Amino acid sequence: MSSLVKEDLTKRLFGPRRQRLHEFIEVEGSGAGRCYLCAAVTKSEEVEICMVKHLQVDREEKYEIVEKWFLKDLEMIDGKEADTDNPCFDMHFHQVYSLAAHSCASKYTFARALSKLNARYLQKDLKIVNFDDTYLNDDSIWSSNNRDCLVLMRICFYAFSLLCLSLWPLS
Repeated sequence: MSSLVKEDLTKRLFGPRRQRLHEFIEVEGSGAGRCYLCAAVTKSEEVEICMVKHLQVDREEKYEIVEKWFLKDLEMIDGKEADTDNPCFDMHFHQVYSLAAHSCASKYTFARALSKLNARYLQKDLKIVNFDDTYLNDDSIWSSNNRDCLVLMRICFYAFSLLCLSLWPLS
């Protein structure tokens, strides 16, 4: 489903603007319709972060940029709580924007994408705080597009450990 949305966003919004959509996540928006937080690279290799509202007008799908920032102006991404499954985060530009991703995994996906884009195009000191480094770094063996695998793996490991302990002879 997300690849279809990415294709549609590229075709209807970013392609005509001659931008390359790098990453997007669904975020909670105010009012009706879906909202996406997108990171795109312009023709002049500037990285834009924008809030896109998905609208349906007379049975036609439309996308509208409602807010736009540049990665060079991003001072900090605050994940708020690294130890909990919290999809909320703040982006600090000239003011602080509080956002709620669709899931905690998508919050990490977007922070990881911004970190990569920063390393490739800006190499500035981008502060990413209150995120678990295990899931944030690409050199981690857990790095994949589907972070839910990690949770499932941990649950399986825990269940296997309990099973082994229950079968261990007590005498």
